[in-house]
Amino acid sequence: MHKKQSKKQGEQGKQGERFISLLPWLIALASGVLMGLTVAPVNAWFLAWIALVPLWVLVVTSAKGKNQYPPAFLWGIGFHGVALFWITGIHPMTWLGVPWLPSLAITLFCWGFISVLGGIFLSIWAAVMVRLVGQKPWLRVLIGTAVWCGLESLWSAGPLWWSSLAYTQSPHNLVIVHLGQLSGPNTVTAAIVAVNGLIAEGWTNRQDAKDAKIFSASLAPWRFVNKYLVTATGLLITLHLIGFILYTRPIAQLPEAALKVGIIQGNIPNRLLRSSEGFRRAQENYTNGYLTLADQGVDAVLTPEGALPIFQSNLMQTALVAAVKEKGVVAWIGAFGERGDSYTISLFTFNSKAEIVSRYDKSKLVPLGEYIPFEGILGGLVQRLSPLEAHQVPGSANQIFDTPFGRAIASICYESAFPEQFRRQAAAGGQFILSSSNDAHYTASMPFQHHAQDIMRAIETDRWSARATNTGYSAFVDPHGRTLWMSGYNTYETHAETIYRRQTQTLYVRWGDWLTPFLLISSGGAWLIIRGIKKSSNFRNP
Repeated sequence: MHKKQSKKQGEQGKQGERFISLLPWLIALASGVLMGLTVAPVNAWFLAWIALVPLWVLVVTSAKGKNQYPPAFLWGIGFHGVALFWITGIHPMTWLGVPWLPSLAITLFCWGFISVLGGIFLSIWAAVMVRLVGQKPWLRVLIGTAVWCGLESLWSAGPLWWSSLAYTQSPHNLVIVHLGQLSGPNTVTAAIVAVNGLIAEGWTNRQDAKDAKIFSASLAPWRFVNKYLVTATGLLITLHLIGFILYTRPIAQLPEAALKVGIIQGNIPNRLLRSSEGFRRAQENYTNGYLTLADQGVDAVLTPEGALPIFQSNLMQTALVAAVKEKGVVAWIGAFGERGDSYTISLFTFNSKAEIVSRYDKSKLVPLGEYIPFEGILGGLVQRLSPLEAHQVPGSANQIFDTPFGRAIASICYESAFPEQFRRQAAAGGQFILSSSNDAHYTASMPFQHHAQDIMRAIETDRWSARATNTGYSAFVDPHGRTLWMSGYNTYETHAETIYRRQTQTLYVRWGDWLTPFLLISSGGAWLIIRGIKKSSNFRNP
């Protein structure tokens, strides 16, 4: 009897040990999921200020126990996997001729790849953090923040980027998003990481005090905890005050700078765009929408990405261009540009005489969706998702987009996630933002996240923004990120709003992301100085 009870207790003990060994992984995954819930469709943006704390504590404490940093990988998968779950909306792709099962495989690969990539970047961050266990907590916070910003900059320099920590605050916390005017989105990212780090260090040091059995003998540990929690609270309030000052600055609305822009949301499902019926509906919807807006006295009309899915050489024969010639109202029309045997996704400016006077080619293409990375290797394995058979190529990275109303900042769909695209064009004289997109493959959470990205770009560059999409959400945004109007989803709509051309330059537009190199250099310098002091002390006191 006793042997059976002992055996049972032993089995229960082993199960408990297994659970305890898995607990850090589960906590890391759960906290990553919490960070993923900060964006659409849940929009629990406030969780971003605490969702990194469990991972930070786990990395520091597990390193002390020589358990290294595996939980960080799951945190990255939790965050990016949940935030980018909308990627699964591309399935099924039967309308593109991709069978159901291959469509599912491609979809899961895309979603899994970006999630794993996020896990890899978090593991790199954790690898740095575990080597800082013996350092001062303030130095861990400084270096942890710098490395996180550096990794986000590195990732955003590539072709596959979307889920910065900064976009967790858009569009619901516009005050803190205004920090982007100082040094771009990494300013907001740094704020989030630093606050989480300070809270985590406060918790970690409280636990250390308990382990040393100091807690029962002294109130010092509470002072130690308060030191970091108070600093975290003070930093959070101070950063929001700075953002509030930027947010409440008046916006000049000079009559001579006014521009009344109309947008058309054609609401043509992508599955129809390849058919003659889809093209007929596109011509009808965009032509009628243009005529309606022209009669309302707009100065120009903006259409979505690929509004007319035909090549530039065929645009002149469309009813929409004929309407432009009749009404004399400038139009920005989304179609396909030609470049030798290849093509581009382009936005064309038609002047009052229905002549093409400028063209912007999409320079940031969606991997797998619009081009195949390492096509020589993967070309035979992955079907291109583009509706055309021709080879799609990106536009130049240094384009400018001049219009009859002055230079504009142009963006086509996926480019909204790349702040440097907007910063460069604003520095080159862009006075307002024209964002043209087609998010029709996805559920409503994706276009809402897309809208949040455009809001950040408007704030960072201090520009008014007009955003036209195929199925939603189309919108107008002012330089403070306030949405003046937003369309419904999967609806046909036209809307006109007055925006204003601006020539201001924020610190970010002038200097770019200066904060990240500053943090990396200052934290690296501080680490070297402290290391030198320790070596000198050890030399004097062997």
